[in-house]
Amino acid sequence: MDWNVVLDAGDVDGGIINVVIEIPMGSHNKVEWNRKLKVFELDRYEPAAFPKPANYGFIPQTLDEDGDELDALVITNDPIPMNVFSKCRVLGVMKFVDDGEVDDKIICVPADDRDMGNKYQTMSDLPEQLIKQIEFHFNHYKDLKKPGATKVEKFGDAAEAKEVINLAQKRWRDQ
Repeated sequence: MDWNVVLDAGDVDGGIINVVIEIPMGSHNKVEWNRKLKVFELDRYEPAAFPKPANYGFIPQTLDEDGDELDALVITNDPIPMNVFSKCRVLGVMKFVDDGEVDDKIICVPADDRDMGNKYQTMSDLPEQLIKQIEFHFNHYKDLKKPGATKVEKFGDAAEAKEVINLAQKRWRDQ
């Protein structure tokens, strides 16, 4: 199934996006959607010191400046299986540089999170410790092979995240 044909980015202006999960929270597998082959591909196996602090996926019909679909971090208490899509509420964006390329991450939660009672509505609702863990992970997950290759520049709010998504949608349409 080609996720970029089946789904679009969702209701970006309304703050609800579609996210396809590539990597469940806690995994050491670095799985990526291979757009040409229309399959998930194991890119590498990460060191045990760097499990994913959130579910990791992509927003269909978007392209980030690095040439891949725009990434999303889906915050939940438990892992979401790979190859599942979720409607998610946009909370914000992590402005991120990886090997000199912009590789931003949209931060979101499931649109219907009955476990947490939909308590996360904005970035400021997220626990400060979780933000620190996400920042630490992305600043250091490549340190064993390429120290200093990644940098979290800042976290932005939902309005900034929507701007990033809209630009990524434009890149997709213009390709």
